[in-house]
Amino acid sequence: MNYWLMKSEPDTFSIDDLKRKGKEAWDGVRNYQARNFMRDGMRVGDKVFFYHSNCAVPGIAGIASVATAAYPDPSQFDPKSDYFDAGAKREDPRWMLVDVKFVRKLKRVISLEELKGIEELADMALVRKGNRLSVMPVSKPHWDYILTLE
Repeated sequence: MNYWLMKSEPDTFSIDDLKRKGKEAWDGVRNYQARNFMRDGMRVGDKVFFYHSNCAVPGIAGIASVATAAYPDPSQFDPKSDYFDAGAKREDPRWMLVDVKFVRKLKRVISLEELKGIEELADMALVRKGNRLSVMPVSKPHWDYILTLE
């Protein structure tokens, strides 16, 4: 099993939205490294930290799991979508996504500020300066440690 962190802006799609829907396609990823993580690394059943970004208190808000193998993101083919990519071809899609399934909300949001202050997490991709990826791997030791913070 692998562990991941996926970022979403809560005013666009929050952990509460995922809880209400149960399962959702993680569309709109337009970074090649993040796409590669979904396409090449994610497997059904992998665990995901659901992270609220670009908000008053960015942080880990819940847990989801990967519900499907990667498949082409349909928004890349839709000229009306904000995520349209004129260079993407149906026979050779450029952008992939996975569906994620709600597992649970955390007892509290574990803020980025708090995570940055923890020595045991100093080498975690999320807390490193300049890291803007919306999808990133999380090591099992980091996963386990973060869960103790609830």
